This record gives sequence, structure tokens and C-alpha cells, in this order.
Amino acid sequence: MLELFLPMLERLGIIVTVAFVITRFRFFRELVDKKTLTSKQRYVAIAFFGVFGMIGTYTGITYDTLSFEYGSFAYQVSGDEAIANSRVIGIVAAGLFGGYQIGIGAGLIAGLHRFSLGGFTGLACGISAVVAGCLAGAFYKKNKPLRLKTALFVGALAETVQMMIILGVSKPFNQAFELVQEIGLPMIVANGVGSALFLLIIRNVLNEEEKVGALQAQKALKLAESTIAYMRKGLNESSAKKACEIIYKEVGVSAISMTNHEVILAHVGLADDHHKTGEAIQTSATRDVIQTGERKIVKHEDIHCTEPDCPLGAAVIAPLKRKNDVVGTLKFYVRSEKEISNVMLELIQGLSALLGQQLEIAEAEKAQELAREAEVKALQAQVNPHFLFNSLNVIVSLIRTEPKRARSVLIALSRYFRQNLSATTRKWITLEEELQHVKAYLLIEETRFVDQLHVNYDVDEEALDAHIPPLSLQPLVENCIKHGVKNQEAQAEIYVTLHNHTEGVLISVTDNGQGIAPEKLRDLGLTQVESDKGTGLGLFNVNERLVHMYGDDARLHIESTWGEGTTISFILPRKEGQL
Repeated sequence: MLELFLPMLERLGIIVTVAFVITRFRFFRELVDKKTLTSKQRYVAIAFFGVFGMIGTYTGITYDTLSFEYGSFAYQVSGDEAIANSRVIGIVAAGLFGGYQIGIGAGLIAGLHRFSLGGFTGLACGISAVVAGCLAGAFYKKNKPLRLKTALFVGALAETVQMMIILGVSKPFNQAFELVQEIGLPMIVANGVGSALFLLIIRNVLNEEEKVGALQAQKALKLAESTIAYMRKGLNESSAKKACEIIYKEVGVSAISMTNHEVILAHVGLADDHHKTGEAIQTSATRDVIQTGERKIVKHEDIHCTEPDCPLGAAVIAPLKRKNDVVGTLKFYVRSEKEISNVMLELIQGLSALLGQQLEIAEAEKAQELAREAEVKALQAQVNPHFLFNSLNVIVSLIRTEPKRARSVLIALSRYFRQNLSATTRKWITLEEELQHVKAYLLIEETRFVDQLHVNYDVDEEALDAHIPPLSLQPLVENCIKHGVKNQEAQAEIYVTLHNHTEGVLISVTDNGQGIAPEKLRDLGLTQVESDKGTGLGLFNVNERLVHMYGDDARLHIESTWGEGTTISFILPRKEGQL
């Protein structure tokens, strides 16, 4: 018994090789990840583990039950011989990783093979191989990771059951009993340890690959973060060149290139003297990637370089996708195809996906900005027809009685509309220009209300160079006229204040009108507020524009006491260079 232990443990070295090889197969990765296999993958798994079991049989040690002598490898088995082997390990692995179907399938292959070799235990070993697959399948857990002690226990248990089947099936019993006494314990221990060792090796190999994959994912994220400022500007020569330069410094390849549908946008690294920006795409493989959206590996002859001495010997081409549309490619060039590793393939795959997401974000931000600009321009183009008609009526009435005043009002009206029209083509104006627009509007309103309206201005001259979105003040003072002082019997007062503030410029418009009802004050500026005098849309739009352009700190603040007036104010942060 003792002289069998060491040879059996030596045979376990084969397990190391098989375990490493099996990690290269996709079907096994699917098994480890507990994913559903296709029919083809299941058949491949059954065949592989069945062959693994056959190898375990061939590498076993023959034992002659009459002479009590051990042989070497089990290529032929006489009628009085049995095999001390590691066949169970492959069958147990099949059941533990794949469940009943794969376990029993592998057991049938390995069992039929063992039966065909003969020997007085041939039938018993054939039956026990199928039983081992069924037994291992019972310990299969689809949504739980496989533990080492489970593999150790199942491997030992399966071999124990095999010894019991040998005792029950093999004849004569005395010969079978002596065999079990001799090889039983070494095989139980060796196959239990072998099953655990098989799992341990696979787990370590996969963990190492996961670590490498994690490092590549981390590198891809780092590169994507470094290139985000450029790729969010869209895919063009400038952004592509910057991105390629950043990637080239971090990735050990010969050159990096980016293209759109038609031309090379950037090429950084070797061969940049003839792989030039702006040249048409020469490689048919690049066009295939753009058309199919699938990554491709090309050899030297497939690069179609016009230079015979080009140092670029192979390339990996990955698609750059914006949503589901391929908008270009990312290329990694190397000197030879041997330099292309799985690590490189994973890196370019992850990086191209992240760059594609950045292009999607760029497109979404551009669309959002266009929508905001369209909304602002629509607001800026709005002119209240009633204001125009009332202004013209006032001018008509003043022409005969006060022609000079009529001329002043007409000039103010002209200035007002000129400012309105120019505002539709400008995103920013100075606070001084906005104030002139407001003064033109209020001059007309003061004339309309004769001596019932008086406007006061408190302005810091140093604040007038600040920048503001056009038509941000006019809706505030218009709100005072419509809802604050329009129906006031006593003289109406409006105060326009522009003061320098620690955080920018404090702008406020105050009236001494009737104020705002408490139930409406809460929502005013935050949404449309229906009333008999309007919807509150003007204040809502101004508030939305300020928040969009400056953030929440520029939000409108409305204070009002019923019967005592209203103050609308906001902080205008200073923005340089926005004219």
C-alpha cells in the first residue's frame, strides 16, 4: 500500500498541465462563470472531461492481483490486473463545474474506455465512472463558487464508492477484496487531493488573469479620464491627436492611430513620416471594422503600407462607436504579430468602448447646448404686442402736445427693439448694455403712466462690466409693472439696484406695489403660476436660464409681503471673456 502512494502522487503532476490547458478553453470559462452553455459547448465540455478521464486511466499504475506486482503505465490490462489511476478526477471536475449532464457524459466516455481495456475490474470501474459523474453533479451549485474542501470530499467520496462497486461487482470476491485492501486508501487519498489540486490550480490561474484584466481595465479608465477633455469635443484631427499622444505614452506599442470613416485623423509613433494625418484610409481591414463593428487583427501584408521598409508589422483595429454607429477606429501598431497578447486585446477593447462613450457624451452635450440656445433665442425673440401698441399710442398722443417728449419716447422704443433683436444673436452682453435696455423700457412705461410711476437707479459703475445673458433684467421690471404697480392709486416706485458683491454683482428690482399672495409666492420662478394677470412664465424662464448658465447660486430670490411690495434679486457671478 505504501509503495503505491508516491507513484500515485507523482501522476498528479499531469493534473497541473491539464488544469492549465483547460483554462485556455472558452467553454470552461463559461462553466466557471456559471453561465449557460450552448449545445456545442456542452458537447465539447463532455468530450474534454471524458478524454481527461481517459488520460487518468492511461497514466495509472497496473497492479497484478496474483503476483502483487506494480507495473508502469496502463496501456494493456490482463485478466488478473487492475489499474490504480486518477480517472475520477476528470469526471468529478466535470460534474462539479457542469452539473449532471456533463458529469454523466464524461463518466460514460471514461467508463466505456476503461471497460474496453478489460481486466477483472473493467465492468466495475466502467460503472463507477458513471456513478462518479452523477455523484459530482449532485454537489453542483449554479450560483455559488466551488470550494476546495468540496472538491476534496467529492473526489475522495467518488473513489470510495468505486471501491464499494468493485467489491460488489468484481469476481472472485476474495481477489477483489485483496485489491481494495491494497489500492483503496492510496486511491481515495490521491484522487481527493487531486480533485482539490485541480480546482486550486484553475482558481489561481483564473485569479491571475482577473488581476491582469483588472489592471488593464484600470489603465483603460485612466487613459479615458486623461483623454476625456479632448474626446468630448468630438472626433476630429485635434482631439484624435491629443488622445493618441496620451495613449502612446502609456501603452507599450509601436504606434497609435485614429481614423474616421474616410481618413487618418492622427498617427503617433513609428512610421509617422508616411502614415500621415489627412490621408485616405488604405487598409481594407479598417473599412471592414467600420462596416462590421468587430475588432480585427491584421498582419504586415494586410496593412497595405506604401513603404516597403515600414517598421509596422501587425496591428489591432478596434471600432469607435457612438451609440450603435461606428464613427471611426482606434489602432494599435506593433512590429510583429507575436507582440499582440490577450492583455493588449483586452486593453484596446475596453479603451475603444470608453472612448466611444465619451463621443456619445459629447454628442449629447452638444444637442443639449443647442436645445438651450434655441430655447434662449426663442425667449429673446418674444415681444409683447400689447407693449408695442400701447407705446405707439402714447407716441401718437404726444406728437401734437409734446413733440420733444414724443421724440424721446420714439428713440427709447427704437433702442428697446434694436436691443431685443441683437439679443437673439448674442449669448452674453455687459451689464451696462442690459441696463440701457431696461432704462429704455422703463422710460416708455413712465411716459404711459404719466406721473404715477417713478423709477430709481442705484448703480455701482464698477459693476457694469460684468456679463449677463441678454433680457435677464427686463422681465423683472416688467413683472413690477404688470403685477406690482399697475393698479396702484398712489405713486408707484420701482428701485433698480446693481451693487458689487463679494460673490459677484447683486442685482435687485423692488416695487412698492400690492405684493404677491403667499400661496403663489412659493412656486413663483420655479414653475408657471396661473393667475388672472399672467402665468409667471417670464420669471420662470429667467430663473431657468440663470441656473443653466451659472448654477444654483444664481437662482432668483423673491421676497414679498402682501400689501407692501416685492423684491426680486439674484447674485450674478463674474465671468470673464464671455462677450
